[in-house]
Amino acid sequence: MKTILILLSNPKNSVQLRLGEETREIKEALKQSKNREQFQVESESAVRVKDLRRALLEYEPAIVHFSGHGSGSNGLILENDSGETQLVSSEALAKLFKQFQQEVQCVVLNACYSEEQAQAIHEYIDCVVGMNKAVGDVAAINFSTAFYEALGAGKTYDQCFNFACNAIDLEGIPESDTPQIRYRPRHYISDIQDAKETQNKDNSSSQPMSEQPKSQSMNFSGGTFSKVQLGQAGRDLTQTQKFNSDNSEKQLTVTEVVTLIQKIEAIFRNSDLPEKQQEKALNYLENTQEAVREDEPDKTYAAKSLQKATKVLKDSNVWLQFQPKLEPLFTELEPWLEVEAKTLSNS
Repeated sequence: MKTILILLSNPKNSVQLRLGEETREIKEALKQSKNREQFQVESESAVRVKDLRRALLEYEPAIVHFSGHGSGSNGLILENDSGETQLVSSEALAKLFKQFQQEVQCVVLNACYSEEQAQAIHEYIDCVVGMNKAVGDVAAINFSTAFYEALGAGKTYDQCFNFACNAIDLEGIPESDTPQIRYRPRHYISDIQDAKETQNKDNSSSQPMSEQPKSQSMNFSGGTFSKVQLGQAGRDLTQTQKFNSDNSEKQLTVTEVVTLIQKIEAIFRNSDLPEKQQEKALNYLENTQEAVREDEPDKTYAAKSLQKATKVLKDSNVWLQFQPKLEPLFTELEPWLEVEAKTLSNS
């Protein structure tokens, strides 16, 4: 389950916004979506700096949605203990999110002139949305509603952004170029990042120059992508991923890989793990599926996430109970992930 944390700030000495309506529309959009069981929405009102810190620690959200006022280079507007304006600098926000870069996947700053804060946060968070100028209540609410409608339908973050900008256009509101997105498919740190960089170097040394991925900028319905490494276009879940074994060439589709991971997920759902540990493991498995479904599947990250899910079982002393069911599935995944099954089991 993916947690969405909505943070609301509307100090009493600022223009009053329709934040309650926006929150209601977000919850309703997800409630009516086909994937509603995959999301949990938490919200905090009258957010102070300490409330922001505590909420990130408590909820460990995948998505952080801020609604309120921005002040450009002066910072994002939260509240102080008296309910009045307190500015938080872009640098301070970036340093805060740096500490949560393994958990937070997307940050939406639905506040006027918040593009500068979005740019700073994007140094550590893969997907960040900000506003490049003032945004009206109606446009802001329409953007949020459509963004989470698309998310609930299973769209990627960049697709959600595109859908939300179009929703503003459909309403005839001339603010569809106000939201801006900074996006990269996935950014890794520590050992995951090191492994990926090593793999990229190996691939680039053996790949013909004509096949090298190109770094480029993209305009996306008024939102600007940061430079991302783009591979071959037009790939989908039915495209065959090939791998070589010692004796012959085998084929496994991404759909088949996802199906195997879903079988693993079903085993975890039926386990006797405490609720918090089970949710943690399921989050790792969800990350595995997302890595597999990318246009350029990241096998290193998928394998790491599977290892972490397995470690939850071991830490809870129930690994031996589920080992006979899981190891055959790991063995099936082994060639595609290019990782030995025993590596997935030993974490």
